[in-house]
Formats: sequence, structure tokens, C-alpha cells
Amino acid sequence: MELQFNNKNTKVQQLTDYIQKSIAARELKVGDKLPSINQLSQRFHLSRDTVFKAFVDLKSRGIIDSVHGKNYYVASHTKNILLLLDEYTPFKEVLYNTLRERLPSYYEIDLWFHQYNEHLFNQIINNSVGIHNSYLVMNYHNERFSKILTRIDKKKLLLLDFGKFDKDGYSYVCQDFDEAFYNALETIKARLKRYRKLFFVFNKHHKHPQSSKEYFSKFCIDNNLPFEIIDEITDKTSILKKAFYLVIKQEDLVTIIRKGRLEQLKAGSDYGLLAYNENPFYEVIENGIASIGVNWEQMGNLAANFIINEDPVQEFLPTEIILRDSL
Repeated sequence: MELQFNNKNTKVQQLTDYIQKSIAARELKVGDKLPSINQLSQRFHLSRDTVFKAFVDLKSRGIIDSVHGKNYYVASHTKNILLLLDEYTPFKEVLYNTLRERLPSYYEIDLWFHQYNEHLFNQIINNSVGIHNSYLVMNYHNERFSKILTRIDKKKLLLLDFGKFDKDGYSYVCQDFDEAFYNALETIKARLKRYRKLFFVFNKHHKHPQSSKEYFSKFCIDNNLPFEIIDEITDKTSILKKAFYLVIKQEDLVTIIRKGRLEQLKAGSDYGLLAYNENPFYEVIENGIASIGVNWEQMGNLAANFIINEDPVQEFLPTEIILRDSL
């Protein structure tokens, strides 16, 4: 395995990745002695300090160890997992914590967020190819498969969350933002018919799949329910009594509750409130906020099984509603 330096990362990082990759590929086995600092320094034309820093990094993660601080050897076959998510949210933390609890200690999770920046997404994938044992990735688009992902071995890639695109040959654990969303609303149809009007608060700039608007509209039309899709809750927006609000952004949910209080309206008794994606706080806010979405702990468990057992998985998780007093 060759090492060619580039300008994308520091030489310390590139040397670290090179040694880690050699261990993952079994070119270096547990107990094998590593070349000395002087040998690696001369071989790759690096300073001794650069090699030493790479060894320190690997040692801090338990991948290598040393005898009296001199002779370094491979301590474990650490397995490296790339977990590339879109952005931080509390339910993504549930996914991460489930993985951390399920995976043995010799699994290292490299957690990144692409923040819906396509250049950053491509850069993270490019820099990680061949370095990790498994790749858990939330695709950049819901409707289009990112071509950069073809650089990753299909057997090592698990697609998460988004997935309204051709996934033939790939493992995935996704959610359906269309028909499954429609069917989940069907389960609370009797409750929704009590409201005068249904509002879907869906900011036009939000990355939530736009097709959900279509299926919300279809549900309301099929059931003869007055509805409106609004971009956001502003200072000029009034919270209507006997209205129902389905909210994606947590900021909008907070704004609705705050404005409702100012107008002496209470979620549940005066208006309905349903939040997309569960949040631990929803159990205690306003005597409980109802939520709709998939079980992120289940997604984490299926992802852990994919990593540990190396078995392919192709599953859409059910969209479910957790009923609380706000609905």
C-alpha cells in the first residue's frame, strides 16, 4: 500500500490514515512491530516530529501501543465507521447513542455532518474512501442518489433516512415521507376531523422532502378536511382556536406554543399540535407534544446489525404517531 501526500490534510493526518488503513487491510496484524520513527521518517521524507505525532494519535485511540515509549506495535484491529448525517438534531443523537451502545469498544465512529452542503458532502466522502470498514450515510438528496457514493464498496455502504431513489444493490434503512406519512395521518383521522382547519407549517427552504406537501394535501382532500400549507409562523400569525398544526421545525413549534400562551390558548384543549420527529422534551412540554416519524433507536439497531454481522439490509421503517395531550 502506497502513500502519496496531498494538500487536503496535514501530513500527520495522512500518515495516521495510512497506518490505520494498513491495519484495517490486515497488512499489519495485531502484535506486529511497526517501523521505527526513523525508518518512517526516512521512507516518506517526513520529520521525526510528524511521525511521532501520528504515533501519539494512534496510541491515544488504542490502535497501537509501545514498549518503554520506543518500539511500537499493533494493539488492536480497530474497526472504523463513518457516520455521515445531514445536521444535528436530538433524534440523530438517539441514532448515534444506539450505535455507540450496540457496537463493541474496538469500533471507532467518525461522526460528520454535511449540513446540506454538497461540496462538503463530496469532500467528506472523497477523504474517507478506503479508510473505514463501514459507511453509514444520509444521502445529500431524498430524490437523487449522489454519484460520489459509487466510490464506496456497495457491501460497506448503508444508506440512512432519505431514499426515494434507485437503491438497487445497496443496503438501506430509510423512511417513506409519502405514502407511509399519509397512512400515519389516517390512523388519527377521527381526531383531525374535530378541527376546523389543518395547517402544515413547512418552510420552503427546509430540506424535508417536498413531496410530503403533496401527500398531506391528498390526505386532506380525500377526507374533505379544510387545510392550508404555510411557509412559517411569524409575529403577525395568529394561532387559531380549533385549528390543527403539523410542524417540522422545532423553532416553529416553540413559536406556536409561545404565541398560543399570549393569546391564552393551550395546545390540546384549544388547538392541535403535532411535531415531526420525536424529541425527548416532547414528553414533558405542555403536558406532552404528540409526534410523527420513525423510530430512530430502531434505525440505530438495524445499522449496528449491518456493521457487526455484515449482512445486507433493505428496509423502510414504519411512520408512526406518538399520541400525547397536544392532539
